[in-house]
Amino acid sequence: MVANVSGFELAKRCGAKKVLAMAINGVAVDLSTAVTEDATAEFITQEHHLALEIMRHTTSHIMAQAVKELWPRTKIAIGPVIEDGFYYDFLMDYQVKPDDFPKIESKMREIIKADYKISREVVTKAEAVQIFTALDEPFKAELIDALDAKEVSLYRHEDKFVDLCRGPHLPSTGHASTHIKLMKVAGAYWKGDSKREVLQRIYATSWFSGEDLENHLHNLEEIGKRDHRKIAKDMNLFHMQDEAAGSIFWHPKGWILYNTLRDYVRRRIAEDGYVEVCTPQMIDRSLWEASGHWEKYRENMFIAESEERTLVVKPMNCPGAIQIFKQGVKSYRDLPLRMAEFGYCHRNEPSGSLYGAMRVRGFTQDDAHIFCTPEQINSETKKFCLLLSKMYKGLGFESFDVKFSDRPEKRTGSDEIWDLAEDLLKKATLESGLAFCLNKGEGAFYGPKLEFVLKDKLGRDWQCGTLQVDFQMPEKLGAYYTGEDGQKRHPIMLHRAVLGSLERFIGILLENYGGKLPLWLSPVHVVFATITNDFDDYAINCFQQFIKNNIRAELDLRAEKISYKIRAHIVEKIPIIAVVGTKEAKSGTITLRYLDGLQETLPLAEAIAMLVEKCRPPEV
Repeated sequence: MVANVSGFELAKRCGAKKVLAMAINGVAVDLSTAVTEDATAEFITQEHHLALEIMRHTTSHIMAQAVKELWPRTKIAIGPVIEDGFYYDFLMDYQVKPDDFPKIESKMREIIKADYKISREVVTKAEAVQIFTALDEPFKAELIDALDAKEVSLYRHEDKFVDLCRGPHLPSTGHASTHIKLMKVAGAYWKGDSKREVLQRIYATSWFSGEDLENHLHNLEEIGKRDHRKIAKDMNLFHMQDEAAGSIFWHPKGWILYNTLRDYVRRRIAEDGYVEVCTPQMIDRSLWEASGHWEKYRENMFIAESEERTLVVKPMNCPGAIQIFKQGVKSYRDLPLRMAEFGYCHRNEPSGSLYGAMRVRGFTQDDAHIFCTPEQINSETKKFCLLLSKMYKGLGFESFDVKFSDRPEKRTGSDEIWDLAEDLLKKATLESGLAFCLNKGEGAFYGPKLEFVLKDKLGRDWQCGTLQVDFQMPEKLGAYYTGEDGQKRHPIMLHRAVLGSLERFIGILLENYGGKLPLWLSPVHVVFATITNDFDDYAINCFQQFIKNNIRAELDLRAEKISYKIRAHIVEKIPIIAVVGTKEAKSGTITLRYLDGLQETLPLAEAIAMLVEKCRPPEV
């Protein structure tokens, strides 16, 4: 390979067609970038896993150009790629409405058709500030001024548009797809600061084919139907209100679901050798200072004052678990000690980020802390990964992805400790038979971690379980065990969770199943619905026998048509409706109507025996 050949020239020499960008040594770059003789280059076409992100990145600039051309006094802010699309923030003297979306889309397609060449230029910070100040783009000038760099890169669409960006981008606007759709417009504070300007954030999506776009829009429609907040209302599970922002009011049926899920976790971890503990909700500030959380996590803590003491409403359970470990003398023979806690935690999340049960301020972690020796990290990681796999399978998730999150920029502990912790966790994960991708710099401040990501029935990813290796907190908080050599040693602490939080996982379950939960999880297994009130006595007798056999049942003896009752219970996602009429009362049977529309008539005793089995939590 000849040194310093541009990607354009290299693609031409290789006869490569429809090339959008390159990856040099695995890093995506523009085709204008020079390739040296000691580099590995890969062409990025539409089929490449990075292609869609690069195309959407360019399309966000095209949207900004379109908005500027339609409303010239607009000031542009930022326009990143997000999952399934992108957005751009604007300061405008015009309020954009959904009715304006077709006009913006049409202008974007004009820009794509014009096929403006996209070029990258590198300038000094001072030159860049001068350029954007002259263009009356104050947000760009502010961003540049805050950068810790001597030079910055700009991208131009010929003489039509210029933006601050690291790239990479497509060679020209004509390489972008016309399969675009603006989705919504919302308000956003500049830099997330409520004291700064209120911007208009326009969300959009783009795909390489019309079929992909249509599939995406169809999935969004399905997601809307599966919104856990709507399902929770239909099923009468829980509600939320402003007076307790970020906290859940559990209704009777919702609390049954919550406890059923918790009992499932409790049973599985007890079988796996865990003991269960409970630590205080409020702990003095001094413990959080000693653990390092006060310095790293203070802004997310709720604080209370009492008798000139500062108390923290616990945002996590680990410091409390160490206090239990410290009671009494521990020997290497006591390890590993697997200490579980369904700890109710509070975190001061920004009000704008709260979202149903998915993002709350008060939540219960299915938490556990495994105190072990360095030599036990491997076996305990394998053991946990097996437990997690079985529990996910029992909940209907057959597979998951794993991310390995290594040391963050802001962390505690020496590089030597981090090297050891990362090496041990990687080795144990691979020996567990799990492949993982690197999630660079996203570890906890005290140690590396694994993140377990579920995929739901609509193809969405949900990060749920975690396993974190912590060499540091037990040392900071003075936890010891006596080693085989009689010397005092600090235990290693493995922080781990399977669900993450019960509240969020219930939201995930509701959306994954569209409210049609597995029978064992359903708050109500069966509702008895009489055709007329003449059959109330028989229905009550059946109901009582179901209850005696621990089948969760309800009675609907309302003087309504049976068709009305059935429709109402279908909306509530009741899995089985037991219809009781003349035939059933005379023959001692019940007719079971399932949510999928199928039905069967069985003798009462046979129906009870069948449902006792079907309502059991899964054994995996």
